Amino acid sequence: MRVCILGGGLSSLTLAKALVNQKIYVDVKVSANSFQSGKSRTIGISKNNLEFFNKYILNIDKITWKLKQIHIFSDNLKKEKLLNFENGKNQLFSILKNYSLYSILEKSLKKNKYFKKIILKRRKNDFESYDIVIVTDYFSLIAKKYFNKKIIKKYNSFAYTTIIEHKNISNDIATQIFTKDGPLAFLPISNNKTSIVYSINNSNIISSERIKDLIQNYNLKYKIKKIGKIESFELKSFNLRSYYNNKFLAFGDLLHKIHPLAGQGFNMTIRDIKIFLDLVKNRVNLGLPIDSSINSEFENKTKHINFIFANGVDLIHEFFNLERKIKNDNISKSIQFLGKNPSINKVFTTLADKGILI
Repeated sequence: MRVCILGGGLSSLTLAKALVNQKIYVDVKVSANSFQSGKSRTIGISKNNLEFFNKYILNIDKITWKLKQIHIFSDNLKKEKLLNFENGKNQLFSILKNYSLYSILEKSLKKNKYFKKIILKRRKNDFESYDIVIVTDYFSLIAKKYFNKKIIKKYNSFAYTTIIEHKNISNDIATQIFTKDGPLAFLPISNNKTSIVYSINNSNIISSERIKDLIQNYNLKYKIKKIGKIESFELKSFNLRSYYNNKFLAFGDLLHKIHPLAGQGFNMTIRDIKIFLDLVKNRVNLGLPIDSSINSEFENKTKHINFIFANGVDLIHEFFNLERKIKNDNISKSIQFLGKNPSINKVFTTLADKGILI
C-alpha cells in the first residue's frame, strides 16, 4: 500500500511520520519552499496529545517547554484572575516553536525507507498509483476542485505573533488576557523567552510599534530586554462540509481552522491523526486492505466532534467579544464564579486536554 500526502506543512509531516511508523509507504508531494511559517510562530500541545505524539509519532520532549498552569484574565476584572487551570504540580500544556517541530520531523523522515519527498514541478500530477491521497495544501488544484465548500467565519481581525526576550525567571505559567482589543496570550518557551499571540479586533493591519506598546502595557511580570519581529495573519475559522471525495481525503488546516485564542488548532489535527491511525491499525489487524473506504469511516468518526469543538472555541470568542461591545463585566464574573467550582474547572481542563469529556 502507498499513500500520497499533498502538502508539506506540519500536519503533513506529522501524519506521514505516524504512517511510516506503521510500515506504510508514504510519498509527500510539495511545491518548492512550501513551509513558510515564521520563526515567531509557536504551537501548543496538550498533555494527552503530547503523550500520544511521543509514543506513536516521535519523541519531541527535548524541543517542548512544559507549562504547569494557565492563568486567564479579563480587562473588565482588572488584575483579578478570571480562571486558573492546573493539574497539581504536573504538566498541563507544552509550547514549542513551529520550525523546531518541522525540522525534527523532516530530519527523522529523511532516514526512513518508507518515506519519499517529491517536489512538484507542474501543477497537474498523477495520483493513479496511490490507494489514498491525503490533501493538506489548500492552494492545490485538488483542494480547489474537491474541497471548496466550507462553513466559513471571518473575524475581521488579525493575529500578531512575536517572541520577547526577558530577564531569566521561573517561567512555567501561561497567561491569557481578554483585552478590550482582543485576546492576548503570553506563552513561555524558556526561562528567558516567551511567545506572544495577540488577536486584535481590527480589520486593518496595526503597526508593529503599536503592537509592541500594547504588549508592554499588558505585561505584568516580565522585564523585557527585546521584542522580536512582529508577524501577522488574518483570522478566520472554517469547517469543510465534506471530508472526502473518493480516494481524496482532506486533512489538517484544509479540514478545519479555528480561532487561536485557545491554542487548540494543532491539537485538533493530532486528535484526527489518532483516529485515522486507529482505523489503519484495525484494518491491518483484520487483514483488510487500506483503501478509499477508510475515508468515509474517518469522516463518520470525526466530523461531529470537530464541529462541536470548533464551535465551542468560537463561542468563547463570542462571549468575550459581546462583553467588550456592551462594556459589561457580568459575563466575566459569571465565568469566574463557575471556575471556582472544582468540578467545573476539571471539565474545562479535560476539554482543553482531550477535546472530549472522558
